[in-house]
Amino acid sequence: MKGIVFNLLEQTVVARHGDAVWDAMVEGSGASGAYTSLGNYETAELGGMVAAAAEQLGTDPDSVVRAFGRDAIPLFHERYPQFFEPHTRLIPFLLTLNDIIHPEVRKLYPDADVPVFSYESSDEDLLIMGYVSRRGLCSFGEGLIEGAASHYGEKAEISQRSCTKRGDSRCVFEVNALR
Repeated sequence: MKGIVFNLLEQTVVARHGDAVWDAMVEGSGASGAYTSLGNYETAELGGMVAAAAEQLGTDPDSVVRAFGRDAIPLFHERYPQFFEPHTRLIPFLLTLNDIIHPEVRKLYPDADVPVFSYESSDEDLLIMGYVSRRGLCSFGEGLIEGAASHYGEKAEISQRSCTKRGDSRCVFEVNALR
């Protein structure tokens, strides 16, 4: 996993909960706590930090990861406005993930292992979106969708039709964008 993910996690945790919670996450997980954006780190290290955060905050790991995704969108927009500016709505933005955003991510971070999305149906306000990733961070994806909806002044109702965590072969989101 690229270090930029850990950098963003630190920024979002400190902004929402303060330095003490970040320090407790690092200490509670045994993680190094020092990450370079181009460095590669084990996904298990993120998992340990998320578990420590969930315990510290009295919630479950998926809720921590979902909130991280939501809170990361403004930071992504700040760093990469070119991905957001061509769009005025959530669904058109989501439809660019495989063909525009992830190829650009791979240019910036050549060994980035990004998820692959499929789109089974879409219209102006509804998207059936498959998610395949060896990391199993579908809750991060859900948070990113919620954050992107907020960025575009919309609300997203997201249901997960299937999930690898429930034994399904892939995760599938149904995203209803509400204006």
